[in-house]
Amino acid sequence: MAEYKLLTHAFGTKDLPTLGVYEKLGGYQGLREAISKFTPDELVAQVKQSGLRGRGGAGFPTGLKWSFLPKDVFPRYLCCNADESEPGCFKDRWLIDNNPHQLIEGVLIAAYALQVETAFIYIRGEYRDQRLLLERCIDEARSKGYLGRDILGSGWNCGIIVHGGAGAYICGEETALLDSLEGFRGQPRLKPPFPALKGLYGMPTVINNVETLSNLPHIVQRGAAWFAALGTEKSTGTRLFCCSGHIGRPGTYEMELGTPIAELLENHCGGIWKGRKLKAFQPGGGSMQVLLPEHLALPLDMDVIQQAGSALGAGAMVFMDETTCLVNVSMRLVDFYKHESCGKCTPCREGTYFESALMHRLEAGQLTLAELATLEDICDNMNGKCFCPLGDTATWFVMSAYRAFRDEFEAHCGAGTCPVAAAQVTALVPA
Repeated sequence: MAEYKLLTHAFGTKDLPTLGVYEKLGGYQGLREAISKFTPDELVAQVKQSGLRGRGGAGFPTGLKWSFLPKDVFPRYLCCNADESEPGCFKDRWLIDNNPHQLIEGVLIAAYALQVETAFIYIRGEYRDQRLLLERCIDEARSKGYLGRDILGSGWNCGIIVHGGAGAYICGEETALLDSLEGFRGQPRLKPPFPALKGLYGMPTVINNVETLSNLPHIVQRGAAWFAALGTEKSTGTRLFCCSGHIGRPGTYEMELGTPIAELLENHCGGIWKGRKLKAFQPGGGSMQVLLPEHLALPLDMDVIQQAGSALGAGAMVFMDETTCLVNVSMRLVDFYKHESCGKCTPCREGTYFESALMHRLEAGQLTLAELATLEDICDNMNGKCFCPLGDTATWFVMSAYRAFRDEFEAHCGAGTCPVAAAQVTALVPA
């Protein structure tokens, strides 16, 4: 099966990031149709019928999320979460680089459906070039009447503000994002209340991901039923998968949901490199649980992958070959979460510290089996007990790797070095 190019169908067109070229390809026609054919409530119903689910991690139904906004409470806000920081994920940057107006049109369609007059795009601080590109495109769209006052003669006003982050992974968590937008230190808020009731500046707020919003122009133009027919019954449409690791052709691929993972790996990613075998892979980014070669037969379906013990998450596929040390990978991911913990809650702040110290000693072959047994206790004191999901995700990969490769973890104990790396060095020495 070939890639299904929906969001990426025009990629490669010369000067696509300019308004004139985007309009020639049908750009902003979705916004025109949304305003002329639907009331805001009807548009929310269309998105519900499409089955579109969030592409940022949790996979929550988009239309249902929109419907949680209380009636007749204004002002209300829309935030596009472009704070892409998940290890192995780079699809939002790819979408913005290649077709920024598609995202801006999606933001405006969502804003019209939600009766929002001020929308924000919160973009990762390191994405400076992408922020400047979005700001230029917003100016272009404003000059043609697609945003600002009395959009397309409808009487509806809406502006978009692009806000750069400061390099904090935690601001990808929606309430930490809101605190950062308000000028405070980026730390998660206690929920409830949820942002739909009390979000930005204490008012109802919807937060959607870049890829999620980029689907809206296509849903409006082609219809909810058409989109719902793509993919599977509960995972409709396409998804962008950032594929990296030990593969022949790393990159971003747009696949119809329901496609077998093996097809993505073998037909598009070029299979595992250097003639080696697959040892393990992450289906949704650094925070997701490890899956094994037997899981390649599973379809790219959010619910099916969840039933297998992991998640499609942010859509970052990281493949690891047979030479990979899962202890080493776990240690590096734990270090990442330790560094990115905001420190607000004790289980995450202290737990990631103890978890990191233990994993470093294990990778160096200095841990005893008795000490290794405390890893589960450390993770149990974090998972489900932290202020936000960061502390939970700091345990997911390492515990899944520990259960799947327990022999490998135990072999490190008392070895004085990493036995996986040592075995590879030994194999390279001539007899």
